[in-house]
Amino acid sequence: MELYSVFLKHPVVCTDSRNCPPASLFFALKGANFNGNAYACQALEKGCACAVVDEAEYARDERYILVDDALKALQDLASRHRKQLGTTLIGITGTNGKTTTKELIATVLSRKYRTLYTGGNLNNHIGVPLTLLKLTAEHEIGVIEMGASHAGEIRELANIVSPDYGIITNVGKAHLEGFGSFEGVMQAKSELYDFIAQNGGKIFINAGNDYLAAMARKSGIVPDKWIKYGKSSGNDLFVQGDTLNNLPVLEMKCRTKGESFEIKTNLTGVYNAENVLATVATGHFFGVSDREIAAGIEHYEPKNNRSQLLKTKRNTLIVDAYNANPNSMSEAIRNFAQLKSDNKVLILGDMLELGAESQKEHQNIVGLLQSTGFTNVLLVGRQFKSAEHNFYAFDDVASLNEYLQRNPVCDAWALIKGSRGIMLEKTIEFL
Repeated sequence: MELYSVFLKHPVVCTDSRNCPPASLFFALKGANFNGNAYACQALEKGCACAVVDEAEYARDERYILVDDALKALQDLASRHRKQLGTTLIGITGTNGKTTTKELIATVLSRKYRTLYTGGNLNNHIGVPLTLLKLTAEHEIGVIEMGASHAGEIRELANIVSPDYGIITNVGKAHLEGFGSFEGVMQAKSELYDFIAQNGGKIFINAGNDYLAAMARKSGIVPDKWIKYGKSSGNDLFVQGDTLNNLPVLEMKCRTKGESFEIKTNLTGVYNAENVLATVATGHFFGVSDREIAAGIEHYEPKNNRSQLLKTKRNTLIVDAYNANPNSMSEAIRNFAQLKSDNKVLILGDMLELGAESQKEHQNIVGLLQSTGFTNVLLVGRQFKSAEHNFYAFDDVASLNEYLQRNPVCDAWALIKGSRGIMLEKTIEFL
């Protein structure tokens, strides 16, 4: 039986045999430590109508659909479904800010359109097709986040998503183990621009980012396909914005077609200004009123340890501990340095997946901390601990928390920033 016909009868897809909605379609995916084929029978017993498997020994009756590769079948199904519906889709990638930008844009567009968007951080080769398979005829627009840690991944995802519009938030030094160099990052992120150029789509682009401009030109996207936003002035800008305040939360003044309006966000960090401008440009392009754009952004509450402002019984925390790389870490430190307070604490964790550049990049961050005059700094992770400095350093969060229990922090502003693998969110309860 053709897989798409089965999907139309059973349009709820699952990949976890522990979570099987009634009459759903189970895909037996494989991982480093598991084989989904072995759980196909269990998925059917728990309520799935059919199971897609790629090992013949598990295809026991007509409820099993045997394919060459279950993951490829999932991706091909998602691609076909997306093309069958023809929904307008916006693809988003970038080194920093892609999840926040996706959330903001989806929030704004949802005020006018029935909008599907990537849930959480499901932006990989599995999460993207699962998101697309949630599309229905009722959806008017979709916002799809695409992540990558190796060259070629964005190309593969773009071919599945077939975005009509593209946004690269920025490019920076992240996942250098996979990309090899900053140039490798640029080339990999450009794969989204390449798809847009080949298929006649348009891009929303930060006019002040020379890297993005060079990438767009190299990909062959003609200038009349550029929807520009930025902080600079210029008649060719679709949206222009200025930062009014960024401490403790970001406030901006934006201009569209000569009209101006102010936005007070719930986001910390001036580096989020680019994400806000991308959102204003996208919303304005799709006909959302300035009032509704501002309201959508102002009602957005950051979560998942991204640009969050948290108040505990003793301290005020800026929590940005979902991810970290040299660019985002430097921006967060510089932004925190502007905060007017006599009691500031920095709790920083290692930046992971930097490969051969790791030692140098961690030492650069230490140098930035020293040049900005910070003294109350707590560093977590092997890379920071091996760097040359006089700050307190800990092997892991458990060691840090033991220190905080003996030396409690009170009446302070604290910046918490590090890669997800360091798990700095576990220190919040000790602050």
